[in-house]
Amino acid sequence: MPHKMTFGWEEWVSLPSLGLPAIKAKIDTGARTSALHAFDIEPFGTADNPHVRFMVQPVPERPDLVIACSAPVIDRREVTSSNGESEMRYVIETSFEVGGKSWPIEITLTNRAGMQSHMLVGRQALLDGITVSATDRFCQPELSYDAYLSGEVMRKIAPPRALRIAVLSREDNYSTRRLIDEGTKRGHVVEVIDTTRCYMEINALSPEVYYDGKRLPRYDAVIPRIGTSVTQYGTAVIRQFETIGTYCVNGSNGIAASRDKLQAHQLMALHKIGMPHTAFAASPKDTDSLISLVGSAPIIIKLMESTQGKGVVLAETKKAAQSVISAFRGLKANFLVQDFVKEANGEDIRCLVIDNRVVASIKRTAAAGDFRSNLHQGGTAKSVRITKAERDTALRAAKAFGLKLAGVDLLRSKDGPKVLEVNSSPGFEGIEAATRKNIVATLFDHIETKLRPAPMRKRSKGR
Repeated sequence: MPHKMTFGWEEWVSLPSLGLPAIKAKIDTGARTSALHAFDIEPFGTADNPHVRFMVQPVPERPDLVIACSAPVIDRREVTSSNGESEMRYVIETSFEVGGKSWPIEITLTNRAGMQSHMLVGRQALLDGITVSATDRFCQPELSYDAYLSGEVMRKIAPPRALRIAVLSREDNYSTRRLIDEGTKRGHVVEVIDTTRCYMEINALSPEVYYDGKRLPRYDAVIPRIGTSVTQYGTAVIRQFETIGTYCVNGSNGIAASRDKLQAHQLMALHKIGMPHTAFAASPKDTDSLISLVGSAPIIIKLMESTQGKGVVLAETKKAAQSVISAFRGLKANFLVQDFVKEANGEDIRCLVIDNRVVASIKRTAAAGDFRSNLHQGGTAKSVRITKAERDTALRAAKAFGLKLAGVDLLRSKDGPKVLEVNSSPGFEGIEAATRKNIVATLFDHIETKLRPAPMRKRSKGR
């Protein structure tokens, strides 16, 4: 607790609970309540646990430096400013640090744009023993805005804060529920948004996303769980969030590329990533040549829209392959033809990649009489130790698509690991059950790290 301290009419202060290491504040004994310059102020949370999210520009001369903050709401009250105007403001409590000493104070949030001081310290914040010299400045040790240039300082002071996170999903399944439960346990607010009920206002000045007649709030992060049937519309919604500046765990381009099986294989070929020999053609005259490109039977014929092992056929003879291809073409379906990796013995490896790290891996084994190892097709899974080559291949595949969250499916072949598929919305149930790892917690670790305040860049001379 501070005892005898003298403040000038302006002091350097720190608000560590908000991730603000240095800010100049005006000390005003004529004001009862302290105030902080904040904008994009949005309430979130529940009635019994209300929070507020807001943006702070701590350096008046640097409008490019903006820190995202959040805090529990302790009150909302009417405040009358020195010019006689009244407004309803959110009130938060935060730690106030000056001269090496710290204590909690109440702060109201208001837009002080254009004012010389972006923070005002009222008499409520001045404890017994503090005197104010109206003719002096900086009686306490001075800080520096250079703190915002240091990544080490920003990481050290960055507090855990409640995030507002949207899960784009149409399904109430294990993965969605785990995201809600884990996020809530960490103090975040996780909201499930039905992708198909979103609509967009597209313009250069203020692009927005709307939902059920209302503009969606500013989310700190979006976790896409886009169903295959709504890929085109879902990626359009994600692009809109990207335009607004929201952090999306997986971007629209990566999701779109991973869902287009032809593009996905072409992208992996571009990055020299091992995969089964693959062929694609539109003309029925090319059937025999198409088959010969991938070798002799047995071969795999895979619908472009296949998911969870559905629409994937094993043709054990050339004649069977010709019949399946003829049937698919009769349905005007697009498909790929791939060689069948016999030595895989109906097994594949699912590597779960988060932020360029393989955080878990499982071996999936096909059900008796089936060649598809997908868990949705009755396959079983167990934790497995992968080789360095398999780890490197999984990481290169996720990186090629620009995905921070990916399920990379590999086959173990005599020529090394071959990528079957890169899944941009991998499920968590099977891999968490098999490995007994909290995969969703690792995902939230990544999101929280990504959204910590970043150091500002130095301006070049002459600017």
